[in-house]
Amino acid sequence: MEIIEEITERRARRALSERPIDPDVLERVFTAATLAPSCFNNQPWRFLVCNEGEALAKARECLIGGNYWARQAPVLLAVLTGDELDCNLSDERHYAQFDTGMATMNLMLQATREGLYAHPMAGFNPVALREAFGIGAETRVITMLALGYPGSSDHLSEKHLSLETSARVRRPLGEVVLMNEWNGQGTTP
Repeated sequence: MEIIEEITERRARRALSERPIDPDVLERVFTAATLAPSCFNNQPWRFLVCNEGEALAKARECLIGGNYWARQAPVLLAVLTGDELDCNLSDERHYAQFDTGMATMNLMLQATREGLYAHPMAGFNPVALREAFGIGAETRVITMLALGYPGSSDHLSEKHLSLETSARVRRPLGEVVLMNEWNGQGTTP
């Protein structure tokens, strides 16, 4: 079976180098993100990129303890969207979050192609992020990503070092792909 190499190679690695990322590389990564599809072509994604000075220091302060490793990343970015950027769907689905997820995946795949690790994190303090950058309540803070070149794993905890080198584990297709009918398997076993 042939799958695009960037999909098979992409992993949420933690052993990041502090080496700066060239602006041309960042431009390609974010251009890839902007090429994602979106409802009514609203392009609801917003990326707050922190890669220097005070902005990077403030973003690092928003990380929680388990993401200590991300403090080495030369780029931290917040992925954002807002209700005003969303489609008005009859059942009040927040489709902008789906669209923003697709843009983020494009970003991650291009980062992989560029030889970077792109690690999305739930482990940050969104309230502190909002305060640090003046992000209003109308904006949805979805995730943060650490972006960087591969680096040394010397600073990783035993648990994280194990995760760095472990085999990739995925649920079997039969558990997540339900052909032609819904049989109540939408919950975690």
